[in-house]
Amino acid sequence: MSAHMTDAVRIRRATAKDAKRLTALVRGSRAYEGPYAAMVAGYRVGPDYIEAHPVYAAVAGDGALLGFYALVLSPPELDLMFVADRAQGLGIGRRLVGHMLGEARRAGLDSVRVISHPPAERFYLSVGARRTGTCPANPPAVAWDRPELIFPVGADG
Repeated sequence: MSAHMTDAVRIRRATAKDAKRLTALVRGSRAYEGPYAAMVAGYRVGPDYIEAHPVYAAVAGDGALLGFYALVLSPPELDLMFVADRAQGLGIGRRLVGHMLGEARRAGLDSVRVISHPPAERFYLSVGARRTGTCPANPPAVAWDRPELIFPVGADG
């Protein structure tokens, strides 16, 4: 996929029918190879989760899934955010974050917390998050400390 093709990308509310594709995106992410693989090996984005939370998918003009995020409203947290490996570097993540901040603003949130995958921290900082601390490892599910960040949600965008 080339950068000019991302013009046709739209962000839409995910539905229960998207569950298998979202799960495949999580499990197949190169960001979770090596020592991080165990964290997503059995992970599932279920239809019930999609119906319970605002989950939005970035899709190409041909319907290909390019990425998604899940926003938990109470307490406010960006619970999941993934961009397909083939769409990395094309601005999909930035568009998803911008969309998420708009949804957070509409929901009346002041801020959104992120417990980041360590390799993703630089990305979150580049799109406006601020580091607030560290979430300690919680073995066996998560064997490493993770950066804790916060996105301020401004009223003016």
